[in-house]
Amino acid sequence: MPSSDPGQALAAPRYTHTAMLLHWLLGMALVALFGVGLYMADLPFSPQRLKLYNWHKWAGISILVLSLLRLAWRLVHRPPHLPARVQNAMPRWQQVAHQGAHHLLYLLFFAVPLLGWAYSSAAGFPIVFLGLWQLPDFAPVNPDLAEALKPLHKLSAMAMAALVMAHVAAALKHHFIDRDGLLQRMLPGRR
Repeated sequence: MPSSDPGQALAAPRYTHTAMLLHWLLGMALVALFGVGLYMADLPFSPQRLKLYNWHKWAGISILVLSLLRLAWRLVHRPPHLPARVQNAMPRWQQVAHQGAHHLLYLLFFAVPLLGWAYSSAAGFPIVFLGLWQLPDFAPVNPDLAEALKPLHKLSAMAMAALVMAHVAAALKHHFIDRDGLLQRMLPGRR
């Protein structure tokens, strides 16, 4: 039976402060980047659109670096297991969805920016990070390849946005409905 006191989870194993920082930083960056991506896609050709596309590319590369850091941290600092009381209260399909969603999110953390980088390279538009450093092309200039990669970048970004929303919905369900304190393991605060 779930606890009616979300504070009870403070006794459960928590994520490290670094894991929390990387989680929230990456989460906020993804939401911002997705919003800008949706907004800029329908803009007419203009200096504003070019500026947003460059910012989008810089942010995508930043997300790729943050994802590498987050994965490296996770490999060295294993995340805490779900508390037994929470795991026992979850139906099997939720446990499978929990694991599958996390693995798929990590895959998309890399696939989305790499597909964007490959698309940009294939379209002949190099990425000049922060306007200072030109990154190597990730794919050869090839208009046909660019046309094939563009929808893959968009589709993978949409899939990641859907998974992020499902992740947030699940966290809120655990916090407000199940009241099992699971969310508090990822919130900064006292240990």
